Amino acid sequence: MRKKKKADSITTFLGEDAIIEGMIDFKGTIRLDGRFKGKIQSEDGTVIVGEKAVIDADINVDVAIIMGQVNGIVDAKDRIEVYPPGSVVGDIQAPVISIDAGVKFNGNCAMKPTRRSSGKTLNADGPADKAPADLDESKIKNFPKNL
Repeated sequence: MRKKKKADSITTFLGEDAIIEGMIDFKGTIRLDGRFKGKIQSEDGTVIVGEKAVIDADINVDVAIIMGQVNGIVDAKDRIEVYPPGSVVGDIQAPVISIDAGVKFNGNCAMKPTRRSSGKTLNADGPADKAPADLDESKIKNFPKNL
């Protein structure tokens, strides 16, 4: 009988000595420890960029875990995690973004809204189809102006 793969297990691996140019479209989890140039995409996959990896690519995945060097746009549906000695040069976008101390980041960061199971977009004040709550004027009046 064949065993099922764990959801968190690495299904594809690019070793340190590998140099690849092109497009990677994958399912599951891929770990990149070599050099890659091109585009990385997955509908529901996780990309792990190892400490020695150099990635010159736009990344569009479910989860991105970065510990190496990434040059390009990183767009994740679920989350982006960046750990030292990681380096990101480019824009990042995800509902949840975690950047640890010691990481080099040069770009723009956007926390895009999460989605409910009903498919409605959420914002900080509730569903996006509702107007945001009015600001409490008393809080604004008491705010020091010399800060």
